[in-house]
Amino acid sequence: MAIVELKVPSPGESITEVTIARWIRNTGDVVEKDEVLAEIDSDKATLTLNAEDSGKIEVLAAEGDTVKVGQVVVKIDTSVKPEAKKEAPKAEPKKEEVKAEVKKETVAAPTTEKSTGYASGTPSVAAAKLMAENNIKSAQVNGTGKDGRITKQDILNALSNGLPTAAQVVSNSWQGGRDKDRSKMTALRKTVAKRLVAVKNETAMLTTFNEVDMSAIYALRAKYKDKFKEVYGTNIGFMSFFTKAVTEALFHFPAVNGMIDGDEIVYNKYCDIGIAVSAPKGLMVPVLRNAELMSLAQIEAGIKDLAIKARDGKLTIPEMEGGTFTITNGGVFGSMMSTPIINPPQSAILGMHNVVDRPMAVNGKVEIRPMMYVALSYDHRIIDGRESVGFLVKVKEMLENPSRMLFGGKNPEEVLLGL
Repeated sequence: MAIVELKVPSPGESITEVTIARWIRNTGDVVEKDEVLAEIDSDKATLTLNAEDSGKIEVLAAEGDTVKVGQVVVKIDTSVKPEAKKEAPKAEPKKEEVKAEVKKETVAAPTTEKSTGYASGTPSVAAAKLMAENNIKSAQVNGTGKDGRITKQDILNALSNGLPTAAQVVSNSWQGGRDKDRSKMTALRKTVAKRLVAVKNETAMLTTFNEVDMSAIYALRAKYKDKFKEVYGTNIGFMSFFTKAVTEALFHFPAVNGMIDGDEIVYNKYCDIGIAVSAPKGLMVPVLRNAELMSLAQIEAGIKDLAIKARDGKLTIPEMEGGTFTITNGGVFGSMMSTPIINPPQSAILGMHNVVDRPMAVNGKVEIRPMMYVALSYDHRIIDGRESVGFLVKVKEMLENPSRMLFGGKNPEEVLLGL
């Protein structure tokens, strides 16, 4: 009997322990080679444990257990092979069975209505009015009228016996009670919690705000969205415009793209942009490498690919390491304004928010414009107010005049005149 031992893989450097999040197959199951057996949570990502060979498995750790990297958690008896799946031929139904089925379908369902024409539980006109006023449903009252019909007196009796009125009913979602549920924090959630607290305690974090008129972006998308999708096979969203604007602004304000390393400041000569993505297991921040060299179509494709991986739990550690700046979009959840928290060791993060039509003064006239508040949280130890405000203004200018993105943040006329 040949036994194959499956050890916990290393999710990344410096990680020594992981948690068994979920067993997909259990002891006694016969599995195929490369079949997913379990999901493993580390403090950086969720991994899968795959069968190295076909055979019958024996699970050696329970869900929720914390195990060491390299520890044996599954044994596979390779002498037991999975049976080949055979599809049973579909038998043709007999004519008698078909006729019986048709006859069965044509039989009318029994009705609950009585000879009066009213179904049991139907309220009278007066009762229906009282029920509407007090948010009472038929299922909450026993009808005492003819054939089980609900009368006005039934409603009055129910209210006098303590049935909650509309004023008392706050929410139909809560069922009452004093129960509590407890669940163990995942390794990923623990790490996120520690890092967020560390950022607040170890950095001089400050947030500056501005607002962006999204009219130009809206017009550009409306004009070219169909052709863009026809050429590149993907939709064009806000995130690609923001990413492009950010990379250009970072060129003019390199401190925003830098980070502190001990007693030194590191100025990155490239833009690895982290895109905050909401995943089933929590917030993930995969990274677009060298985003400053990407076109809008490449940025859209890259974000879409990373978002799908995050949703499916397939992001790898290298895909989430090494970002120089982060963008987070709370607007997709309806957020109007927030102060995003820096993703260390980065020094700044841009927060996007909901687009809302608001009255704005434009050339001495009031016009309704689609406006978005944007927020830049930054580490004041490395970034001064002039740089943070200047960076955010540069992003605003390029979003309100997208052609600036092609000319290093300048107007085409300024480039033509050499200004």
